Amino acid sequence: MILLLGASGYIGEAFTAELRKRNWDHRSIPRSEADYTRFTSLLELLRSLRPSFLINAAGFTGKPNVDACESQKAETLFGNALLPQSIAQACEVAGVPWGHISSGCIYNGGKILHDGQERIETDLTRPELQGLLTGRREQVRGFAETDTPNFSFRHPPCSFYSGSKALGEEAMTGIGRSYVWRLRIPFDAHDGARNYLSKIQRYAKVYDNANSLSHRGDFVKACLDLWERRAPFGTYNLTNPGFVTTRQVIQRVQDILKPRREFEFWTDDEEFYRLAAKTPRSNCILETGKLRETGVVMRTVDEALEDSLRHWRPEAPQNFSPAHGSLSPA
Repeated sequence: MILLLGASGYIGEAFTAELRKRNWDHRSIPRSEADYTRFTSLLELLRSLRPSFLINAAGFTGKPNVDACESQKAETLFGNALLPQSIAQACEVAGVPWGHISSGCIYNGGKILHDGQERIETDLTRPELQGLLTGRREQVRGFAETDTPNFSFRHPPCSFYSGSKALGEEAMTGIGRSYVWRLRIPFDAHDGARNYLSKIQRYAKVYDNANSLSHRGDFVKACLDLWERRAPFGTYNLTNPGFVTTRQVIQRVQDILKPRREFEFWTDDEEFYRLAAKTPRSNCILETGKLRETGVVMRTVDEALEDSLRHWRPEAPQNFSPAHGSLSPA
């Protein structure tokens, strides 16, 4: 039996749907039933239920975006750093392997290949790089799982959200048997407040940058496939291979959904951070070679975006809170 924590969240709901689809025996535990945020309570639960595997889809992202984490630092730190450490320790004592949803937002930028040399570039919006992002993409590479996070408390500036997620990964290192699954800007065909494709269609202005993305359904399938294959424990970047710029996504939205509006972009970082954002944002590209080596396959980001927009299921706009062009990654 698989034990799922955080089943009511955006990613937790997708795990529930996929577990049911696979007909895997599982159980979701809400905090009202058992306070799994307390070590003793979780350990008692693990010893009672004796699950074969645990999935932690709980955490703190802030609403409507990561700016909220700046004013809710205690909740952010607890949900993203202290909780995974507590779960790791309880699972180790109970002998239960588990998987934790982390974030690719602990990185910023990407790697540029030039004259056989690789360098980290933290600002992918620089004009001289635009030709690489739109054309010579083979010269743009992402961060691998072995790369030290460069958008964290140890490598500021960063958002408090990103710092807490990096700290969470550190806190559970070397404790028990676990997977760290890195999610990056989730999206799918279901219109909703946490969906990247929904956000960019409702922003008054859009912030352009290059990013790796994670299709929500593809992400949870890859997580479960890793466990089913008994792939080596460790950290995995679970993004759809490739990367896109926001302008490229907007172009697909215009071509497929044909919205009755014109999209306006922030002029530059200075304008965006002066008028729209309270804290620095992570924009980054991740490598997925480690996942590919396990035999687990995710669609390319282009394929996943095309499919999501072709099967788009809109919801009423009033279900969304007004926000500007900033992302609230999970």
